[in-house]
Amino acid sequence: MNAPAYIGRFAPTPSGYLHFGSLVAALASYLDARAVGGRWLLRMEDLDPPREVPGAQDAILRTLESYGLHWDGVLVRQSARHAEYQALIERLLDSGLAYACTCSRKQLEGYHGVYPGFCRDAGHGPRDAAIRLRVPQLSYGFDDRVQGEYRQHLGREVGDFVIRRRDGLYAYQLAVVLDDAWQGVTDVVRGADLLDSTPRQLYLQELLGAPQPRYLHVPLIIQPDGHKLGKSYRSPPLPADRAAPLLLRALHALGQEVPEALAEARPPHLLEWAARHWDAGRIPRSRTLAEAQLR
Repeated sequence: MNAPAYIGRFAPTPSGYLHFGSLVAALASYLDARAVGGRWLLRMEDLDPPREVPGAQDAILRTLESYGLHWDGVLVRQSARHAEYQALIERLLDSGLAYACTCSRKQLEGYHGVYPGFCRDAGHGPRDAAIRLRVPQLSYGFDDRVQGEYRQHLGREVGDFVIRRRDGLYAYQLAVVLDDAWQGVTDVVRGADLLDSTPRQLYLQELLGAPQPRYLHVPLIIQPDGHKLGKSYRSPPLPADRAAPLLLRALHALGQEVPEALAEARPPHLLEWAARHWDAGRIPRSRTLAEAQLR
């Protein structure tokens, strides 16, 4: 049987504008797809309206277009897929794989982010409660194309995790797995800050009978104090008139050797060259890269 054709995606969260770190992840995702003639989809992960910056969605779309990063097909917004997420929640509740949790943040202080299972067998109703997925006492791992082997014991290191919040908002882990499977995504290219989310997603894929994509986690671009670029810094939108030099800088961050002759190239020419010469093996095998050290 032939392997499925490459389908990649970029899935920004509109809690801020695209910044240089976002550009690095978007560019890696785009080039990894284009290098093999694959499709590159765009999905807006607008699951958290209270945190969404007004105008950010439109600004993200304009930035991608002005930088020459044109996506295939129609834009998918997760805010339009609540019915699908709720149907899955109900399936998981009915099968006993998920349960309602009424724990407060204060009750969970001191457990270092690992849920201790207080509500696991409490039998709470789902009203005014978070919904958690039961995890097995098993280790889940995968071989990342850049970061190498990564494993996590779900029971000891994560515990039963939230798939719908107490305020009714759907959790990233649930939505991303369901949508990747629905869209037929074969390859996930994203920032290394999501590396530790992947084992939870592997478990959900197993429960759904969904195929496991290949994963590539690019280094996260960080500030001198160690924080990642982005929301806490209120990064402004990437300027349209700086597309070419910032694409060049992003290519350097991804370890790609760009000839001096392309130093003044326009974005379409630069992206065409980069797709033909894309080498994911040159991406630094690091979780983070300091922005200040990039040329």
